[in-house]
Amino acid sequence: MEVLETRSYDARLTDRCLVRGQDGRSAFKLYRLDIVGREHPERYQWKASGLDPAELQRHLELFEGVGFVTSFPHVTKVFRFDPGAETVLIVKAFRTAGFGALDIGRPEGFVEFACLAEALIAADEYRLWAKKVTVERYLSSWSRFQAGTIQDHAKLHHHWVQAGGA
Repeated sequence: MEVLETRSYDARLTDRCLVRGQDGRSAFKLYRLDIVGREHPERYQWKASGLDPAELQRHLELFEGVGFVTSFPHVTKVFRFDPGAETVLIVKAFRTAGFGALDIGRPEGFVEFACLAEALIAADEYRLWAKKVTVERYLSSWSRFQAGTIQDHAKLHHHWVQAGGA
């Protein structure tokens, strides 16, 4: 296994809103997020990206289901409660600009689940889904996520090198 050193990670919530679907039944909580402190802020920060949040919302209005969305300028993930088994959370990824499908497959047959911000939001959202007795009550409750920083974004790389796996 090759372990690469990765970039820093300091995610911040930019804003959030509820996006209702055109079908009148679907709804997704949208969390717009930035990663600060990286080179090329236009790729990771909404204000620098030139992207229109209203365009993102128009794309989301076409989705069926209930769930939440995490959106950075470079990637948007739509998490929805599986219509075939609502106790299961499923996800689909898109390039935020243009909303083209994005493959989240990783080496050795693994699939990307989430970055830190997405994982913390997903944990909160899943708890809210389990706790609330109606969809509307679920939709009126939000994750408390505001920011998340990974203190050492290269610890796996350092561990692998120190353990002789480089």
